[in-house]
Amino acid sequence: MANERDFETLVLPHLHAAFNLARWLVRDDHVAEDIVQDACLKAYRYFGSLREGDPRPWLMGIVRNNCYTWLEEERLIPGRVELDDELIDTLSAPEHGQGMDPGAILDRERTRKAVDDAIRALTPPFREVVVLRELEGLSYAEIAQIASIPIGTVMSRLSRARAELKGTLALFWRNK
Repeated sequence: MANERDFETLVLPHLHAAFNLARWLVRDDHVAEDIVQDACLKAYRYFGSLREGDPRPWLMGIVRNNCYTWLEEERLIPGRVELDDELIDTLSAPEHGQGMDPGAILDRERTRKAVDDAIRALTPPFREVVVLRELEGLSYAEIAQIASIPIGTVMSRLSRARAELKGTLALFWRNK
């Protein structure tokens, strides 16, 4: 039987990836934190059901299911308005060192925002495969396990998501 130390060793190192997936799916950092916390409680409660294998897809599957449950519940709330609270002053961010060209910083930030916006515009099934593959580096088999879909569906969704991203970003570059 697995114990608390096993849980800490096997599952907790994947919290960052779990939060990243939740943040991209629900598009709200605070909600994502709550979802990951709830997922960790579930994972701890059912840790004994984890068979031999990688705990990362197992945890990510729990997070994914929690995200979709939250998204479905939010869809049922009438009159909900989504606010974009990512209005920050990018030129004063600490990652931008002294002496950097402000034009280059602005171009980089505009590109980053365009990519973020393009990913956010994808439907959740497309967004999740892009995040899991491109940002988290999971294999098709791991994504299939997390999303409970065949590998062929993973590949199809990823192809369609990439095509949508390519089209959206082509418009960005054309209008730049």
